[in-house]
Amino acid sequence: MKHISSRDNPVWKLLTRLCHSGRERRKQGRCVLEGPHTIRSFIDRFGSPELIAFDAATEGDPELAALLVAVDASRVIVVDPRLFSELAQTATPTGVLAVAPTPSPSTTKPGRFNLLLEDVQDPGNVGTILRIAAAAGASHIFLTTGCAFVWSPKVLRAAQGAHFYLDIVENADLQRVVQSFAGKVVAALPRADLSLFDADLSGPVMLLVGNEGAGLSEAALETATMRVRIPMPGGFESLNAAAATAVCMFEKLRQDTARAAS
Repeated sequence: MKHISSRDNPVWKLLTRLCHSGRERRKQGRCVLEGPHTIRSFIDRFGSPELIAFDAATEGDPELAALLVAVDASRVIVVDPRLFSELAQTATPTGVLAVAPTPSPSTTKPGRFNLLLEDVQDPGNVGTILRIAAAAGASHIFLTTGCAFVWSPKVLRAAQGAHFYLDIVENADLQRVVQSFAGKVVAALPRADLSLFDADLSGPVMLLVGNEGAGLSEAALETATMRVRIPMPGGFESLNAAAATAVCMFEKLRQDTARAAS
């Protein structure tokens, strides 16, 4: 392990640029991972990141020490606490961050269970949706140009490692993606005639999720082969994008599980 206590250190300068500049991260094709859970998820899928930086004040912490066992020691640096505080991107730093190459999708072709986000702009929503999609067993998530940058620190924190269990395609052309997909394209609308729980979600499915306020565009809705509503008997029609995504994706999973068991 190497120790850093000076701002003149070239590794420190690199970390500073990457932590505080989305433009620099895009330019270098790298992402900054914060927190042991997110870093462990990357390690489990791809092996050691390029660099892991620890706050010197956290040396001896059992959870952080466990990461050292899984990585090459030559890639680990220990940073003086006053310097590490300048890297942290949250009010309560986790004490560890990593730099890794931004993963590329194994394929940009839709799989059997897909999610397409149109102009979902809130980073917390995007990260939560990724977490839901990975948990429900989706293979691909497509994001149009109007969505939050999926590899931003806020999205990464909200997703808690889900990025590394999905093929993620940014700047997707909605029309082209749908045209390349032979399965059911499902859009959830507040007043659609068909209840989600009566819809046949068997086979390959692509779920469309729209902007938090405006919902799906007319162009997106025209691509849907099925429009469904989520029943809300409580009389309060207000599910945010992430909650609606969870209901729809796990209904698809429930149907698939029941079909496989019958």
